[in-house]
Amino acid sequence: MQPARREATIPKRATNVSLSDPLIAEAKALGINLSQSRRERHRSGDQRKKTEQWLIENRDAIESANEYVKKHGLPLAQFRQF
Repeated sequence: MQPARREATIPKRATNVSLSDPLIAEAKALGINLSQSRRERHRSGDQRKKTEQWLIENRDAIESANEYVKKHGLPLAQFRQF
Protein backbone atom coordinates (compact mmCIF):
# COMPACT_ATOMS: atom_id res chain seq x y z
CA MET A 1 0.00 0.00 0.00
CA GLN A 2 2.85 2.38 -0.74
CA PRO A 3 0.78 4.82 -2.84
CA ALA A 4 -1.74 5.42 -0.04
CA ARG A 5 1.03 6.08 2.48
CA ARG A 6 2.87 8.38 0.07
CA GLU A 7 -0.33 10.21 -0.78
CA ALA A 8 -0.87 11.09 2.89
CA THR A 9 2.26 13.27 2.77
CA ILE A 10 1.38 15.04 -0.47
CA PRO A 11 -0.42 18.35 0.06
CA LYS A 12 -3.99 18.37 -1.17
CA ARG A 13 -5.95 21.26 -2.62
CA ALA A 14 -9.70 21.70 -2.46
CA THR A 15 -11.56 21.75 -5.75
CA ASN A 16 -15.17 21.88 -6.82
CA VAL A 17 -16.92 18.94 -8.42
CA SER A 18 -20.58 19.04 -9.35
CA LEU A 19 -22.56 15.98 -8.28
CA SER A 20 -26.29 15.36 -8.22
CA ASP A 21 -28.09 15.65 -4.91
CA PRO A 22 -29.31 12.02 -5.03
CA LEU A 23 -25.75 10.78 -5.56
CA ILE A 24 -24.47 12.80 -2.62
CA ALA A 25 -27.32 11.58 -0.41
CA GLU A 26 -26.71 7.95 -1.39
CA ALA A 27 -22.98 8.22 -0.71
CA LYS A 28 -23.66 9.81 2.67
CA ALA A 29 -26.21 7.09 3.56
CA LEU A 30 -23.66 4.41 2.65
CA GLY A 31 -20.85 6.13 4.53
CA ILE A 32 -18.80 6.66 1.40
CA ASN A 33 -16.11 9.34 1.48
CA LEU A 34 -16.57 10.92 -1.95
CA SER A 35 -13.12 12.51 -2.03
CA GLN A 36 -11.38 9.25 -1.21
CA SER A 37 -13.59 7.31 -3.61
CA ARG A 38 -12.78 9.74 -6.42
CA ARG A 39 -9.04 9.57 -5.73
CA GLU A 40 -9.11 5.77 -5.85
CA ARG A 41 -11.14 5.75 -9.07
CA HIS A 42 -8.78 8.30 -10.64
CA ARG A 43 -5.75 6.24 -9.60
CA SER A 44 -7.18 3.03 -11.07
CA GLY A 45 -8.06 4.87 -14.30
CA ASP A 46 -4.54 6.25 -14.51
CA GLN A 47 -3.10 2.77 -14.02
CA ARG A 48 -5.35 1.35 -16.72
CA LYS A 49 -4.23 4.09 -19.16
CA LYS A 50 -0.57 3.44 -18.33
CA THR A 51 -1.06 -0.28 -18.93
CA GLU A 52 -2.75 0.35 -22.27
CA GLN A 53 0.05 2.69 -23.32
CA TRP A 54 2.73 0.20 -22.24
CA LEU A 55 1.07 -2.55 -24.27
CA ILE A 56 0.97 -0.31 -27.34
CA GLU A 57 4.60 0.76 -26.95
CA ASN A 58 5.78 -2.83 -26.44
CA ARG A 59 3.51 -4.59 -28.93
CA ASP A 60 6.37 -5.56 -31.26
CA ALA A 61 8.45 -7.09 -28.47
CA ILE A 62 5.45 -8.98 -27.08
CA GLU A 63 4.58 -10.37 -30.51
CA SER A 64 8.20 -11.33 -31.10
CA ALA A 65 8.39 -13.16 -27.77
CA ASN A 66 5.13 -14.97 -28.49
CA GLU A 67 6.38 -16.06 -31.92
CA TYR A 68 9.59 -17.38 -30.36
CA VAL A 69 7.62 -19.47 -27.88
CA LYS A 70 5.38 -20.81 -30.67
CA LYS A 71 8.41 -21.91 -32.68
CA HIS A 72 10.77 -23.06 -29.92
CA GLY A 73 8.65 -23.59 -26.82
CA LEU A 74 9.29 -21.98 -23.47
CA PRO A 75 12.91 -21.26 -22.62
CA LEU A 76 14.14 -23.55 -19.85
CA ALA A 77 10.96 -25.66 -20.16
CA GLN A 78 12.97 -28.82 -19.42
CA PHE A 79 13.58 -27.52 -15.89
CA ARG A 80 9.91 -26.95 -15.05
CA GLN A 81 8.66 -29.06 -12.16
CA PHE A 82 4.95 -28.71 -12.88
